[in-house]
Amino acid sequence: MRLLTADNVKLGFVGLGNMGGRIAQRLLDHGYQLFVYDRDIANTQAIAAQGGVVSKNVLQLAGSADVILSCLTNDEAVRTVYTEREGVFAGARPGTVVLQMSTISPETSRELHSLGAAVGIETLDVAISGSTLAAEQGALTLLAGGDRELYRAAEPIFQAIAKQYFLLGGPGSGTTMKLVVNTLLGVGMQAIAEAVVLGEKAGLDRERLLEVLSKTAVVAPAHVGKLARVAVNDYSPQFPLRLMNKDFELILKAAAKKHIPMPATEAAFRINSAELPHHDEEDFSAVLRHMEELAGVAEIDSATTIS
Repeated sequence: MRLLTADNVKLGFVGLGNMGGRIAQRLLDHGYQLFVYDRDIANTQAIAAQGGVVSKNVLQLAGSADVILSCLTNDEAVRTVYTEREGVFAGARPGTVVLQMSTISPETSRELHSLGAAVGIETLDVAISGSTLAAEQGALTLLAGGDRELYRAAEPIFQAIAKQYFLLGGPGSGTTMKLVVNTLLGVGMQAIAEAVVLGEKAGLDRERLLEVLSKTAVVAPAHVGKLARVAVNDYSPQFPLRLMNKDFELILKAAAKKHIPMPATEAAFRINSAELPHHDEEDFSAVLRHMEELAGVAEIDSATTIS
């Protein structure tokens, strides 16, 4: 299979939210011709200003592109974009490649692979690990599942947006690995929240506690930046609480199917869910504030947090 380079393929990108918009911009910066679609037309304006072509709908985009990427909210959105009467599989030509980057269930990833194959479309699940800053810098980690030859052909695209990328196995393997990664991300944040509250309750200065904790070996790189933002009560979304909540649900459903007990994940999910009705668009690190409130450590007025 030919390499999917900027000089021989046209790209289509569906879903220009916090991550998708930044990834699309990286692809433009690397010389790819790009067709884009988002239900919110405002999300397409920055890409259009840089030379991207805004499609009227998914069907039009699918017929224009050789490679289609998507970064969508959940399984339902992915099924709508790909499988409905005016979706990708209805409009794309045989031979089109799909790189599906949304965090969804492995079952849905495998379903898309089968449906695509039935109409001559090759699909990789390419789950994203990394923050919005990593997306801007082209420093994401990509977790892929599918055909090895297709994975190798897609490497020029991966190199434009990621620092590292891995093939985990067949269809659904990439999204499975993403659930593994986000288990540690979510449970780790909950553990940090509890540890910080313990220190505060014992009389440690909050600012100093967060500063020192961020310099220890026990805090993962993904959480270090959270501590600096938490120190100034900044819970503006890099990874919104509602998306972490959705991923917790996917993780626990996957565990239930395999009859795997995950008590720590279940506990973290409960705290995340308790915070969700009030602050769903804030960053998932807001669970730390929630734990502070439960412990009576600090009265933090949500109106004073940075948004």
